[in-house]
Amino acid sequence: MSKSLIEETEEFVFNLLKENLRNTFIYHNYKHTERVLKSTREIIKNSDVSDKDAKILELSALLHDVGYIKGYENHEEESVRIGTKFLKDKDVNEDIIDAVADCIMATKFDSEPANQLERIIKDADSSHFGKEYFEEASEFLRKELELENRGIYSAPEWRNENIKVLTQKHEFYTDYALKNWQEQKSENLTSLIKAKKKQKKKYRKEEIKAKYKAQYKNESPQRGVQTFYRTALRNHIKLSDIADTKANILLSVNAIIISVVLANLISKLDTNAYLTWPTVIFTVFSVISMIMSIIATRPNVTRGEFTKEDVKNQKVNLSFFGNFHKMELDEFEWAITEMLKDKDYIYKALTKDLYFLGKVLERKYRLLRVTYTVFMIGIIVSLIAFAVAVKNNPGANLDTVLEPEPQAQLINPNPNDTYSCFG
Repeated sequence: MSKSLIEETEEFVFNLLKENLRNTFIYHNYKHTERVLKSTREIIKNSDVSDKDAKILELSALLHDVGYIKGYENHEEESVRIGTKFLKDKDVNEDIIDAVADCIMATKFDSEPANQLERIIKDADSSHFGKEYFEEASEFLRKELELENRGIYSAPEWRNENIKVLTQKHEFYTDYALKNWQEQKSENLTSLIKAKKKQKKKYRKEEIKAKYKAQYKNESPQRGVQTFYRTALRNHIKLSDIADTKANILLSVNAIIISVVLANLISKLDTNAYLTWPTVIFTVFSVISMIMSIIATRPNVTRGEFTKEDVKNQKVNLSFFGNFHKMELDEFEWAITEMLKDKDYIYKALTKDLYFLGKVLERKYRLLRVTYTVFMIGIIVSLIAFAVAVKNNPGANLDTVLEPEPQAQLINPNPNDTYSCFG
């Protein structure tokens, strides 16, 4: 069974594009040709078209883009040349060849169709505007233009270009296309416009945000001021925690030392009198270190009251609990409200808080330095005292001094006697 002219043309176009079309043509390829042929047959089926005209339209749909094997420039003319040669080789009548040539030239985007056949092929070629796959086809076309160095479009630019085409440059001509594809075209256009508005709104929001952010940085140095106070206060609090930790270490160490002295050395002094003064020195220095550690960390709470005059004259620091802990809640809330009305008062209060925290830290670290010095001197003097005491008593043995008391043992005077829990 011999193939029909349409089948032979399909095979010819498929092989021609497969062998000669560059792979950069990801839109104008055989897939596009198939879609145009399908849309052409869809219109033919629903229109009053003769068999001869149907053949012309199908041949035109198959051959209209074969010229892309030579490139973008004048591809319609190239398609006519290739199609004409192919049809002549198939002994097709001249009137059909001429009609196919006219239909191919009618697919130029800016051309106006002159008859029904040209209107049908033109609608079929642009049918993707009225199809659900419009977005996919449009994206393939954008990428093809980029790959072929025909133009690079960003997503917003391509969206604007599509809106321009759908609203100003394209229209359907056949009754079938207007009835069945126009609605989807309108939906596609609406989606583009909505996306554009959404993107425009997003850009506008980002512009306003950037504007106010820049204005905030330029006109308001308060951010840097706030960062300074926040950092300085945090550092003071950390330093205070470190000082308390150091004092606690001294307290713990000296408490252990004193407990060891009381448990082991004191009970041995009656038989080892030469250790009396070294032990006293050791204990005294440890006690002094403990007392000074306690003084360094002992809290100092102020009077905890203020007057309205103090608030109005900005003499009270409301950020420190020691200045308000005896006040009533309503008085404190009033004072805070007054302070918040004046930005300078807030910074003044923070400055006072920072200053007095620094004074407290200075006292803590000064006392801790003296305490650690006393502890160090005590250790050195005590070791020297013990060394001198041992040297002046050659027969002394420190092992017997530091050896713990033996526990009393229960001695059974009569080993033959037995005991039980019953007596």
